[in-house]
Amino acid sequence: MATIKDVAALAGISYTTVSHVVNNTRPVSDAVRAKVEAAIAELAYVPSGVARSLKARATATIGLVLPNNSNPYFAELARGIEDACERNGYCVILCNSDDDPLKQRNYLRVLQEKRVDGLLLAAVDSGNPWGDSGRSSTPLVVVDREVPGVQADLVCIDHAEGAYLASRHLLQLGHRRIACVNGPASATVARLRQAGFDRAMAEAGLDVPARWRVAGDFSADGGYRAGVALFAEQPPSAVFAANDMLGMGLLRAAAERNLAVPRELSVIGFDDIQMCRYVYPALSTVGQSIMALGELAAECLLARVQGRAPAGPRRHVVAPSIVVRESTAPPRSIATAQVCSQEETNI
Repeated sequence: MATIKDVAALAGISYTTVSHVVNNTRPVSDAVRAKVEAAIAELAYVPSGVARSLKARATATIGLVLPNNSNPYFAELARGIEDACERNGYCVILCNSDDDPLKQRNYLRVLQEKRVDGLLLAAVDSGNPWGDSGRSSTPLVVVDREVPGVQADLVCIDHAEGAYLASRHLLQLGHRRIACVNGPASATVARLRQAGFDRAMAEAGLDVPARWRVAGDFSADGGYRAGVALFAEQPPSAVFAANDMLGMGLLRAAAERNLAVPRELSVIGFDDIQMCRYVYPALSTVGQSIMALGELAAECLLARVQGRAPAGPRRHVVAPSIVVRESTAPPRSIATAQVCSQEETNI
């Protein structure tokens, strides 16, 4: 790989002059600039970003650590982050922790060693990401879920309120036999969404049977397996799925049991990933623009990196909203009564 000294030797000038041409730090004559540019082209020389960053004490890079980038939610979140960073002249280094606390810790260490200007972290639920000794020495924004004991800006949706709104939607349609399919109880997000569901059921005076409270993982396969168990006998009339991937798995399990959605079973998810618009029937859900959430997280971090943020951690908790599509409707008994009433009115 060619160096700046190789360029200087080929051009027949000092390497400090080459540096001035490359970095535009001092005027040089057109003739000298032409010699340098010709040598750069011939040698395919690429300036060292590491050297520049050491001198400027900034790398124009952001580290992003996600727990599972195969999950469409995190893929959309990363896209929003990347778009906002690119607009502001920053590159993003993406690391996938695979929900592994040790892998997450290693990535955080490596990113800081590479002198990224800031870190965005959607953390694994396992305590302090830096271990017992740790805190971030780099500007940090925590995304999607709060990390106990970590003093950092937070950007997330209101998980409990979103689950409450989704559950109330089912109640307002007239459902009373409602199940909840959630992620692992150890996950902060799962606990918050469970709390929102429980609040809605308590307000309605409903006691949800233990077999209608299913905890697994936040995947389509987890939703499918939960559905197979739920629909084996005396299925509920509606299910709140704690994320859209679970909801999609439930739709598959319902189809295999010949449960018509939404005539015999209503399903509502959480997150509003793009994919849920295109499954059949299109999945009702609750959430907010995921890409916009990512952009907000990136903007918060860049404000912190550039010294524009106030002192102390800030919380940005985004209000969720219901998105009603084809997978939710009144239960069959109410829908039938409504049809009969309408027919009587028309006579």
